[in-house]
Parts: sequence; C-alpha cells; structure tokens
Amino acid sequence: MDFLDAYHAWADAHAFYGTALVPGPTDRTDALAQRANAWDRQLAEETPNGHLLRHNTLFEALNSGGKLHLLHVTHALEEISRQGVLYPSGGCLVGSVYCTPLTPTDQGLRMHNLGAYILTKEAPAFLAKLGIAGRVPTPLIFEIDMPPQAYRGLAGVDYLRLGLIHLQIYSHLEYLLSKAERHQLRETVVGRVKNSAAFLATATAVAHQGARVEAGAFLRLLDDTVPRLPILGYLYFEAVAEYLMLHSTSPHTRHLADLGELNNWLYKELLFASLPGGTGKFDLARFRLDPEQLTTLIHQLDPTIDTGHACTYLVDRISYLVAARLFIGGDAPEAWHHTRWEFGALATRLGPLLGHLIHRELRTFGRYPDFYFYYDQHKALQAWNYWNHMDIVAPFNGTMPKGEAGINPAYPDLAYRVWRAEQDDTGHLRPAEELSLTIAPRLVDIKYTLMRNNQWAAPAPSPA
Repeated sequence: MDFLDAYHAWADAHAFYGTALVPGPTDRTDALAQRANAWDRQLAEETPNGHLLRHNTLFEALNSGGKLHLLHVTHALEEISRQGVLYPSGGCLVGSVYCTPLTPTDQGLRMHNLGAYILTKEAPAFLAKLGIAGRVPTPLIFEIDMPPQAYRGLAGVDYLRLGLIHLQIYSHLEYLLSKAERHQLRETVVGRVKNSAAFLATATAVAHQGARVEAGAFLRLLDDTVPRLPILGYLYFEAVAEYLMLHSTSPHTRHLADLGELNNWLYKELLFASLPGGTGKFDLARFRLDPEQLTTLIHQLDPTIDTGHACTYLVDRISYLVAARLFIGGDAPEAWHHTRWEFGALATRLGPLLGHLIHRELRTFGRYPDFYFYYDQHKALQAWNYWNHMDIVAPFNGTMPKGEAGINPAYPDLAYRVWRAEQDDTGHLRPAEELSLTIAPRLVDIKYTLMRNNQWAAPAPSPA
C-alpha cells in the first residue's frame, strides 16, 4: 500500500465528523453512497440524541485549541514510572494512548462519563479478576499544548473500515509465515466465509434490494454466524451501542446529554452482562446475543427503549454495515451459488472481510507471539504517518463520538505534561504529583499485555 492508498483509507469521510478530508473511494456505488447519506441524516436528525453526533464535549475539547486535558487510566503506574516510558497499544484507536476528555471547571477537572465508568467500575473489576494484590487503578491527567498548526477539523479512526489495510499488510508480511502456514491461513478464512454465505446473502439482500426479513430470524442467524466471522461481533456491538446511546431517554441519559455527552454506561453495562468472563478486556469477537437475550438485557438496562423497534433497526443497520464495511465498494455477489470459493477470487469482492478474518486468525497461530506484533506495528506506522501528515495530535474513535480520544505518540515535538491525579468528594480530578514520563512511538508487545501493558484495557479492541 502506498501513501496515497493509506491516506484515502485512513481519512474519515463520515458526515458526522465534519467535511471529508479526502474524496470517498471512487469504486463505491452511488446507491450505497445514497444509503450512507440517508443513515447519516436519520441518526443525526431522527433520534432523541442525534444532535450529540455533531455537538458534544469530545468535539469541543478537540477543537478548542490551547491546552487539551485528557484522562488515562493505568494499573501499572509503578512500572511505568520506573521505566519513565508510556507505550501505546493497539485497539480501536490504533496505536495511540487511549484517553477520555477532561473538562476544566472551577471545582477541578470533570471526567467524561466514559472515563468515570472506566476509573470507578471497569478498571477495579478488571484488577479484581486478575487477583493482583496491591494494584489500584490510577488516573493520569495529560495536559497537551495544541500547536498552532494542528489540524482543527475532526479526524476519526473507524476501525471497522480497516479490513483492506489488514489484507494489504498481510500481503506485505506474509513471508514471515511458512508456505504451509500461509496455505492453512487462506484455506481457513475461505472456509469461514463459505460456511457463512447464508448470513452474508441475507444481509446484502436487505442492504441492496431492500428485502424484508423477520427481525428474530435475522438476529438468530447473526448469532449463529459470529463464531465463524468474528468481525460480525464487532459490527453487532457497534450497532447496538449506537442504538442505545441515540435512543435512550432515561433521566441519566438526559442529564448527560445536557453536558454534551452520549451515555456510555448503557453499552458498558450491556457488555458486563453479556460477556461476564471478559471483565475489563472485552473480546467483541465473542459478542453475540440471540433476540430473546438482547431484548431482555435492553429492557433491564433501560425501560425507555422500545425493544421491538431496536430489533427492526438492527436488521437494517447491521445489513448496511456488512455491505459497506466488508465488501469492496459495497458490491455484493449477484449469484452466491456461482461464487468461486478461492482466496484470490474472494479477495476481489470480499477483501475487507478477508482482511479482518486474517488479522484475527493470526492471533491463534503457534508463532503468533513472535510475529503478530509486527503486523500491528506496521498498521500503527501507517496511522502515525497519516496523522503527522495531517497534523493530527489527538485522533478519536470514529465509529461514534463516544468520548474515546487518543494521543498520537509519533507527533513531532509533542508538548505535554502528565500528573498522577486524585479524585475529590465531588468526583472531580485534581493534579497530585507531576510525573516525568515520555510517550514512546512503539506499541507495547502483546506478549506482555497482561502483566506489562500500561493501558489496562482497550475498551473496544480492533478486530485483529
């Protein structure tokens, strides 16, 4: 992949986040582009909280200029301080230091509700699961001096769009694997797609022909297919999270909306309930709920949600995401029974899907701890190249403005200060001790994630 390809691939052309940085892909069909625009309008203008897609605390912080304040939560402060280095990790923000916004007030720094959830509930639950005595989650305050030349627009990273990048990185690095391993990998991903044709055909029929499918039957088929196509767990989760945040009208959601924030607690609580064994490090590849489980959990979390409408919505939204994120140009095979079930043939139409599957499959290879790091580091280098070209200091998770923001560790002459923070009785954070830490442009090796990773968890790991 040359730089121009990477530039187009990384640019976020989503209407929610401002003017497109570069023209959209030229091979995208007009019909799919129209559907994308229709979805943008529907989500922003026809949902109770759609206004927060364009006007929210996260965007205000990123566009404010001057000093940017961010919260980072760690469980390994002693080791980080001893080394004097903070390493980024992979995940939904692709090689940046995972943070959430802090808003300066007269009482101190107010945490975004996502950051508050991580610090007060998710991080403690993760440490309790690990059973590491004496470890506590520690909030760190980052104060970043935004340089005058920094990009003033909004640049998001939609990790669901990274399928082709995963495939192209694999094509560059595949000779790190043996011939037998490469053959095994290709046969495995082709088999996964072939055995999932029923769901893919159903979703593309809904997206392209407007086919009507009973919601329960669709969600059961999706639930059955997730183990074969793990990326569907990520699509399913993002669609459910999106619906909950945009459609909730509970008092808590309304209070957060008045503060300019989407209610992240809804999908976090859903994850805790649906993936109880994944506390603090949720593997979205295992996110699967049949329609009965889904409606029960949603009603328990937020009775203001119309579960019937939610299920109908998810059929259309997930079908659109399958077509838009997993097929090249959004095109789908017209006759699935004529499909050539060969890697090269599938790559011409299903390249993004194959890329996601390969990136995920590589984790289970016997030599994965030795080589997987290089695949993710290669991806991070492309992200840093793009961010530096655009003078982007703080990218954000572009699937939704949930409050997930990152620090670009490779930004030239990045000026920042960092403090260990303490929380007062009102819930605000205050600097307690300034730390001498350097952010290093190198991913932490995933082999040591459990014991050494300074980022205690990536809330939405990339489908790698």
